Amino acid sequence: MSEKILVLGSSGQIGTDLVETLRNNYGADNVIASDLRQPSAERLAQGPFETLNALDAKAAFDIIKKHNVTQVYHLVAMLSATAEKMPLKGWDLNMQSLFNFLEMAREKHFKKMYWPSSIAAFGPNTPRDNTPQLTVMDPGTVYGISKLAGELWCEYYFKKYGVDTRGLRYPGLISYKTEPGGGTTDYAVDIFHKAAKDQDYTCYLGADSSLPMMYMPDAIKATIGIMEAPAEQVKIRTSYNVGAFSFNPEELAAAIRKEKPNFKMDYNIDSRNEIAKGWPSSIDDSVAREHWNWQPEFSLEAMVKDMLKNLS
Repeated sequence: MSEKILVLGSSGQIGTDLVETLRNNYGADNVIASDLRQPSAERLAQGPFETLNALDAKAAFDIIKKHNVTQVYHLVAMLSATAEKMPLKGWDLNMQSLFNFLEMAREKHFKKMYWPSSIAAFGPNTPRDNTPQLTVMDPGTVYGISKLAGELWCEYYFKKYGVDTRGLRYPGLISYKTEPGGGTTDYAVDIFHKAAKDQDYTCYLGADSSLPMMYMPDAIKATIGIMEAPAEQVKIRTSYNVGAFSFNPEELAAAIRKEKPNFKMDYNIDSRNEIAKGWPSSIDDSVAREHWNWQPEFSLEAMVKDMLKNLS
C-alpha cells in the first residue's frame, strides 16, 4: 500500500519545504498539507490541502479517515518568543494537539508519527558545548517545557502502546522560503533578508551568543531520514540531537561580508538574548549519525552563499 502523508502546520517554516520535498518523493496526491491558514492559490494548486485546527480532534480524525492517512508529520507549535507572551495558550496548543494525534495513533488510525523537539528542551544547567544526547534538561521557557514533555510522552506511547513515534531536536533553522516566525534564532533568517537588499541589520542577540544552526535542506533531509529509517535503527523515541554548524551573530555577519563587503550590523539586545543563554552553543549528534546514518551537507559558508543567491 502506498503511503498517505498528512503534514500539520504545512504553511510554517519547516512545513513549506517539507511538503514540497515529500511530494517530489511520494507524489503530490499522496501528501496532504494542512494548516489553520489558507495557503496562496499557487500552493493550493500544488496538491491536496485541508484547513485544520490541530486542537479539533474530531476534524483531525475526519481528515485522517478521508485520506486514509498512514503517516503524520506534526509541525504545529507556538515558538519560543511568542509562547512567552501567552504561556497557557502556548502550552495548550503545543501539548493538546500532540495528544490528539498520539491517541489516534494508539487507536491504530495511522501507523507512524513525526513530532519535532528543539534545543529549547535544554536549559541553563545543560552542558553548553557539544551538548550530549543524554544530559540534564531543565528548560526555562514554555516552548522548551512543552518540547521536553512532548518528547517523554512520545516515548511513553511507544513503550506502552507500540506507537511508532520519531523525533529530532532541531537547532535554529535557516530558510529563504518563509519569513521569520517568532523564534529566538530567527535573527539568522532576518539578517539575510536585510543583507540581500543591501540594508543594515540590528541584532537582538548579543555578539557572543553562539547557537547551533542548520540550513533548511539539511533539516528536511534529517526529518525524512528518521521517518524512513528502519524501525530497528530508531533506538531513541524521545528525540535525537541533530546538528550542522554553530555561530554567533558576529561570525555570521563576517561570513555575509565575504559575499556583501558593505554589510553592517549593530545591536539592540532584548529578552530573547536571555532565552538564548539557556540553550546549547554546539550539539553532539554522534548518536543520530551512528543509529541511522545522519550526515549534514551544508557548511556555514555554503549556506550563506545559497541564502544570498536565492534572496537576491
